This record gives sequence, structure tokens and C-alpha cells, in this order.
Amino acid sequence: MKLKRFLIRYYPPGIILEYEKRGELRTKSIDLLDLCPETDTDELIAKIIQSEPLITPSRVDQLKLLIVRLQEKLGQQDNRRFYLFKALQAHILPLTNVAFNKSGSSFITGSYDRTCRIWDTASGEELQTLEGHRNVVYAIAFNNPYGDKIATGSFDKTCKLWSAETGKCFHTFRGHTAEIVCLAFNPQSTLVATGSMDSTAKLWDVQTGEEVASLTGHSAEIISLAFNTVGDQLVTGSFDHTVSLWDIFSGRRIHTLIGHRGEISSVQFNWDCSLVITGSMDKSCKVWEVASGKCVGSLAGHEDEVLDVCFDYTGHLIATASADGTARVYNAANNKCMVKLEGHEGEISKICFNPQGTRILTASADKTARLWDSQTGVCLQVLEGHTDEIFSSAFNYEGDTIITGSKDNTCRIWR
Repeated sequence: MKLKRFLIRYYPPGIILEYEKRGELRTKSIDLLDLCPETDTDELIAKIIQSEPLITPSRVDQLKLLIVRLQEKLGQQDNRRFYLFKALQAHILPLTNVAFNKSGSSFITGSYDRTCRIWDTASGEELQTLEGHRNVVYAIAFNNPYGDKIATGSFDKTCKLWSAETGKCFHTFRGHTAEIVCLAFNPQSTLVATGSMDSTAKLWDVQTGEEVASLTGHSAEIISLAFNTVGDQLVTGSFDHTVSLWDIFSGRRIHTLIGHRGEISSVQFNWDCSLVITGSMDKSCKVWEVASGKCVGSLAGHEDEVLDVCFDYTGHLIATASADGTARVYNAANNKCMVKLEGHEGEISKICFNPQGTRILTASADKTARLWDSQTGVCLQVLEGHTDEIFSSAFNYEGDTIITGSKDNTCRIWR
């Protein structure tokens, strides 16, 4: 095995090693999730060298340089105020979802008008319209980090795979017997997972368009799913009050996570794949250990349904959004509520961290999106201008651009 080069990953902080093994180029990553500007670099490098034989003494200076660069990036102050760059009359009917590609150079919008559109972020120009679905386009995703393909899941019971460059439809995945409401690419971009109101999730081969597996076992609609960062497991959340963990290679269910007393609204893995967070209509969130399937924390405090949950990139923080009009930030280590985000006048349907983990973005039925300081809970900015509910919002990879999508048929680019 021979180390070819280092690559740097800013969010979450890490170093990627590109190496050769038996003539084949491979990569492995060293996650530095606890790195901060104060970290002792020499101590950290000594630890890395101990556990990573690929890094020889001649490479130490190079490694140190990259770690210092990461520390500098982490230490940058982010006092940005966003302004409205463009309001796009994106669709003729309400939007359902928005999503960026990895670099943030383009984004997609799905709509009740049965189309998905691709937009250039820098100019706000429409690049492609993806037409062919016979009903609402509800779930959309790029195959990040590559960004050359798009999957769209529709109420017409099909999922379609498209070229992000040309807008050509590669495959139509048929097999579900009810609406598709959630989907995701695995990190390797070889599979698409779809979740449906027919109580099943399915795995599809990106190359051939064939169905690889049907994940059965839920007794009600599946409305949220996610791959872990390795791509060997999938988590599904259902209206049957349970969450399932699946092994991708065998299609078998590894664990059923039982404990919620209401429908599941949202599920997500943390970056290191050790935990799953679930949000439920029972007003609570739960943290589960992936290895054992045991519940290791219950996050209480919301007075109404929890509609969305997420980890920050490092997995240290958890954010929750609720129909009670508030959001909360919890410490993932002890499940304690750190701050309560108050100010919205309607339910909050979407929540996410910026890549740096310093800001939180919330989208609400009160027609506004808000930016919050994740440590203090202070509202830093109200993004106003939409004339109806905001259903979806997202940060780009650098955290310096925001997209909001609304029931008012428009999406807005904030920079």
C-alpha cells in the first residue's frame, strides 16, 4: 500500500488519504470531529501516525499543514448577514422540496406541477426542466458528492433517475403501489432508496435501473429514510410508530426501534454511524444506538408534534423542529436541551445546521425562515418575503448561500 496524496475535507473536518493497493486507487478518511482551533496539533498527529501506517515520517509536515488549515477554517468568525439575491417564479404550483448539489453551484426544486427544475445558483437561471411524472414531484435528491444525477420521487408511484447535465431520463423505477414520499442516494451513488405510502422501501440499481431489494416489515407508510455515511445501512421511519435499521447488502432488517407512541416524522444517522435520531408526532425525539438498537436518550420539551430532526456535521449537537412553533438544540452526549429557539408564529417544518455547526436555519408556516446562533439561541436574522408557508430550506456546502422553497410557487436565493 502506497500513499499517493492527501485531500482535505472541511465539513466535517477530516483528511482523506488517497492510496494505491494492488494497482488500484482507493481512499480512506481520518475523521477529526473533535478538532478545534485550540487542539494540540503535535499530539493529534502522534495519535494519527500511531493508528495509520500509510502516513510515513516524510509525510508528517504535509499532514500538519492540512490540520492547521482546518483549524484556521474552524476559527473563522461568521458574522454574515444574508440578503435576497433572487426570487424565482419557479413553478406554476407550490414547491415541495429544494436541494443543492455538493458544490452548491446548482440546486433543484420539486413541485405539485409534476416537474423538477434545475437552477444555476450564481445567476438564478433555469438550466433544465425534468418532465415526465404524472403527479406531484415530492422527493428530490442529487447523488452527492458527484452531483451528475438526480432522483425524483412522485405521487405517481414511480421514481425517475435523470442526468443533471442534460436532463435526460435514464430510468423509471416502477414497483411501488402508492406515492413515493422520500428517497436518498447511497454515498457511493450506486443505489437509490425510495420510501412509499405502500409501507415498503425499495433499493434500486443506478446503473441498470433494476430493483435490488424490497424492504418489507413496516405496517404503515414510510415517510423518512436515510443512508449512513458508509452506505452499508439504511434507516426508515414509519407511521406505524417504529423505525427500522436495514443491512443494505442482504436487505435484512437488523433492528426494529420501538418506543415512540406516535407516527415517525424524521430519521437521521450521525456522521460516524453510531447513532440514529428520530422525531415523532408523540412530541418527542429519541436517540438510538445503532449497534444494539437500544434507545439511549429521549429528548423531551416540545408541546406539539416534532416535524424534523437533524445532527450537526460533527454529531455533537441535535436540532429539533416542532409544530409548537419552537426549535431546540440538544447536546448529543447527554441529551440536555441547551437552547430553545423562539420567535416563529407558526409550525416549523424544516431545520438544518450550516456546515460549520454555528448557525441553524428553520423554515416555518409563518412564511419566514430564520437564522439562529446554535450556541446562544439568539435569532440573528428573519428571511422575509414569501407570501405563503415555507416548506423547505437548505444551506450550500460552504454555508454562504441559502435556498427557501414555498407554497407561494417561488423559491428564493439568499446570499
